[in-house]
Amino acid sequence: MIIAIIVASEIGFWVLIALGLVARYMLRLKRTGLTLLAMTPVVDVILLVVTAMDLTSGATATVFHGIAAIYLGFSVAHGHKMIAWADRHFAYRFANGPQPIKLYGGGGGVCGGYAVECWKDVARTALAVAVALGTIWLLTVVVDNETRTSALNDLNSIFLLVVAIEVLWALGYTLWPKKRPTLSPLVDVHANATSGQQ
Repeated sequence: MIIAIIVASEIGFWVLIALGLVARYMLRLKRTGLTLLAMTPVVDVILLVVTAMDLTSGATATVFHGIAAIYLGFSVAHGHKMIAWADRHFAYRFANGPQPIKLYGGGGGVCGGYAVECWKDVARTALAVAVALGTIWLLTVVVDNETRTSALNDLNSIFLLVVAIEVLWALGYTLWPKKRPTLSPLVDVHANATSGQQ
């Protein structure tokens, strides 16, 4: 059941975002759109409550209960950024909004700051891990049965791995900044072939 709840939560999260953006930009119902977007944390609360109820009813914790905690942490830490990304792209495609700017390089500037954004993602992921660990601790306290919640502690190494990958990713783009793609000069193949024959 917990797997179905996690999937339903993920679907519900994106459905609320989609409905919110449609209401805001296509139906011109700004308040309704903002209300729908603001309801996305409700999905997280429902997931947390259902997970706690499942464990307190006698279920033994599995990796999927841990995934619920991870989902909650990721949603809290990265949810705002994901909504903002969807909002920018939706506004550009359906409401004549400005074209989203791609980030390059390691510093600031209009089109720079990709490495800076990577380090911000490190902070967001660290927050996500902290929320997930706090959620797992809360679940273990509520269940109060170490035997049935021991599987949740096995996720600590995964959390450390995820943060380490984020740090390496940010460090890599700090040392080797992401370059803006350059357009190759257009080459007239037929002209080159002709000049080669002469």
